[in-house]
Amino acid sequence: MNLTIDRAVSATGGRLLEGGSAPRDLRISIDTRSILPGDAFVALRGEHFDGHDYTGEAVRRGAAMLIVDNPEARVAGTATIVVPETHEAYLALAAAARELFRGQVIGITGSTGKTTTKVFLTQLLAAHYGDRVLAAPGNENNEIGVSKLLLGTSNARHDVVVVEMGARHYGDVAQLVAIARPTLGILTNVGEAHLEIMGSRERLEETKWALFAQGARAVLNAADPASLRRAGSLAQEPHWFAAGRNEFERTPNSAQRVTALIDRTRLLESTGGETVAYEVDVRVPGEHNRANLAAAIAAALELEVRLEELLPLIPSIELPEGRYHAIEAGDGLRLIYDAYNASATGMIAALDAFAEEAAARRIAVLGSMAELGEESERLHELVGAHAAARVDVLLAGGDFAGALARGAQRGGLAASAIVHVENNAEAARWLREHAHRDDVVLLKGSRRYRLEEIPELLGRPKREPGGA
Repeated sequence: MNLTIDRAVSATGGRLLEGGSAPRDLRISIDTRSILPGDAFVALRGEHFDGHDYTGEAVRRGAAMLIVDNPEARVAGTATIVVPETHEAYLALAAAARELFRGQVIGITGSTGKTTTKVFLTQLLAAHYGDRVLAAPGNENNEIGVSKLLLGTSNARHDVVVVEMGARHYGDVAQLVAIARPTLGILTNVGEAHLEIMGSRERLEETKWALFAQGARAVLNAADPASLRRAGSLAQEPHWFAAGRNEFERTPNSAQRVTALIDRTRLLESTGGETVAYEVDVRVPGEHNRANLAAAIAAALELEVRLEELLPLIPSIELPEGRYHAIEAGDGLRLIYDAYNASATGMIAALDAFAEEAAARRIAVLGSMAELGEESERLHELVGAHAAARVDVLLAGGDFAGALARGAQRGGLAASAIVHVENNAEAARWLREHAHRDDVVLLKGSRRYRLEEIPELLGRPKREPGGA
């Protein structure tokens, strides 16, 4: 979205210098490597860089304007807006772009499933909107990624923008909502991701629920206790989604609209208490992914896409890169890589999906989870106990491998079936020596453990995970 110079100055509270050479409309850029002639370069600062060091490079590459908070970074003869702080100015410019956008903005947040739901939804919306749907690649879900997405909107090219909203700190979602002002919000769940940083489950819940602070219509998970508890505070009745008969029946009696996927073969659509069943062919694995798909279907329906348009697309829906991806390693061993990131909720969901795999043995390589604070030991033991009934062999690694092993033993897995591995090389060596081609192996753990190295060590080129 191009902004007029007057709107940009007003939004940022900045001071225009050498305005005679300023472009009439501003196209915002923050990266000199991709800058185009005529762009306005915003000099952001990061942990290991300062964009003010690159203003000269930006001008050499064609930038027609600079936005800085250090006047000494100006380039003589180049129009410049001097702002109090460039990070805040960038967010303000994004909010100004959002004000100009006339289409629908869909916000998605939750402890798990954000990226998957976003990818599912964009695939479904193509049935009605074609290529007029804009969504960020990967998981660019912080304030910089969201701002970049909004600044890339165009009323001429887009009808719907799908915004993924991440949160590592208390209040993060509220900041993103203030910028993006979603008209519809999908809350996938409130789990325990980043619990250590958030400080408490209550603060985590408040952070996620801020998705609806500016009046967005809600799409809520019938299996999420926080949503069931808080739904009554919404100004409008939410659209519930569910995966499985039990979740479908858990929706409040007052629910006016529910979309549920039952196993892989039925879609239930309930409106005003009247339920209609449709035959479907769901090919994404795991009940958690069926819940994400149900959320995406519910959101598409809220955008007035007809169910008849959506049903034919369901068999072709694909997971994003890095989510439950099958990889054939050396000697035909089948691996399932699902280690883009990990929370207790996500680990349990992946193990449930893994339990559906047909194989001589199911072998799970579980790395530890991060940022769980005082609940780390308990949650790792919980995951280990859950794994015990779903795998034949457990390879436990990471800082909380001991807790995973203790949980697995308490869950009934024999000590001889639990292997402690110090690193990926050791896990790959064990698999090379003990796993067979009729086994299947799950790789699941926090990104910090880089479990994608294991397929490479087993003879498969490394797959970089996609944007969770």
